Amino acid sequence: MSNEYEYYVPNQENPDQHMNSAEPGGNGSSNKPHRTPKIVNAICLGLVFGVVASTAFQATNVIGEKFLGKDQKAVSTANTASAENNTISNTKLTQKTSTVTSDVSAIVESAMPSVVSITNMSVQQVQSFFGGLQQRESKSSGSGIIVGQNDSELLVVTNNHVVEGNDTLTVTFIDNSSVEAQIKGTDPEKDLAIVAVPLENIESSTMEQIAVATMGDSKSLKVGEPVIAIGNALGYGQSVTNGIVSAKDRTLSSTAEDGTEESSAVKYIQTNAAINPGNSGGALLNANGEVVGINTAKVADSAVEGMGYAIPVSDVSDIIEDLMNKVTRSKVAEDEQGKLGIKPVDVSEESAQMYNMPQGVYISEVISGGGADKAGLTKGSIITRFDGTPIDSTETLLERMQYYKAGETVEVTVRIPGAGGEYSEQTVEVTLGKNS
Repeated sequence: MSNEYEYYVPNQENPDQHMNSAEPGGNGSSNKPHRTPKIVNAICLGLVFGVVASTAFQATNVIGEKFLGKDQKAVSTANTASAENNTISNTKLTQKTSTVTSDVSAIVESAMPSVVSITNMSVQQVQSFFGGLQQRESKSSGSGIIVGQNDSELLVVTNNHVVEGNDTLTVTFIDNSSVEAQIKGTDPEKDLAIVAVPLENIESSTMEQIAVATMGDSKSLKVGEPVIAIGNALGYGQSVTNGIVSAKDRTLSSTAEDGTEESSAVKYIQTNAAINPGNSGGALLNANGEVVGINTAKVADSAVEGMGYAIPVSDVSDIIEDLMNKVTRSKVAEDEQGKLGIKPVDVSEESAQMYNMPQGVYISEVISGGGADKAGLTKGSIITRFDGTPIDSTETLLERMQYYKAGETVEVTVRIPGAGGEYSEQTVEVTLGKNS
């Protein structure tokens, strides 16, 4: 049996004529059924189906618009948009493996000339193998930020712990040239110091390459905001790390020599940008390249990762300005240094809280005929400032007095105990005595 299908094609002149009837007097051919090719059959079927489907679709639309209003079109549009959205979403998914990096090289290039390395050379007494004491030279590294210039000095801010106990300070600039510097002022409580570099000792080629840092507003920082840390990590020279602001207004605590816990007087910016030894005193920058923090510490613990801290510049701008305006002093030979004429005892932060006393240096005894005695200082008073510098320990007091000769007159601020345990503040001028 053939698979071909036969279709009846009526005679156009006589449509009622049966396909098997013969026409007499013809040419001898019969009116056989006309066999239509298969491709024509398929086209005909498609056309028939298309016409029927189109008619049904249009009828549906008319009925839908009549009874359902425009909602039918809205559904159709929504379905189309949904399909497009799915396409976009799928495209995004296929691109998940691509990496987006932030290039901070332009910010670093602009800020690097204002960051310096600081080398602290000191002589310390250590116990020898045989039990005696011997002197040994010690070297430590830190960082600083150029914050100003006066007629004779370039001024650099850093941490107090970077420069304390020094015999010699050296500042190294971006071109690797090094110049000896002096401490201009310190605030141990806030862990800040200003270092002065004589302009006459800086080469003109170096002056052309360095710059004063642009200070930003640390109060406007937001948690999650990107930041960049620049500093002399491990003493190898300037290096760069980046991260975000992890938290604000963090308070740190440390263990004092007597085993007591002491809380910081500063509320810090916490960041996950790496802050390593040598970074102290360096710059923490925002995305505009402005200094928003002075890098100062990190949590050194095997169980802790990515917790560094910086002093917010907006919180200490007044202190920095005050230190910049102090008189730069050089250390005085030990036999020429002036003395207060007291016996000191530290009042730690914990002791101050426990006994409701000011933190500073407690005068346990006044030496007769000494500078303190002549100025009227009395036993029981607590020294809190020496020539404007905050004093929180005997070590800090002795550190500052290395810059003053015997015979110089300085202002000493003390807290004097009164009735009911209340302390009143008084500033007196003391003429320093000779080293006896």
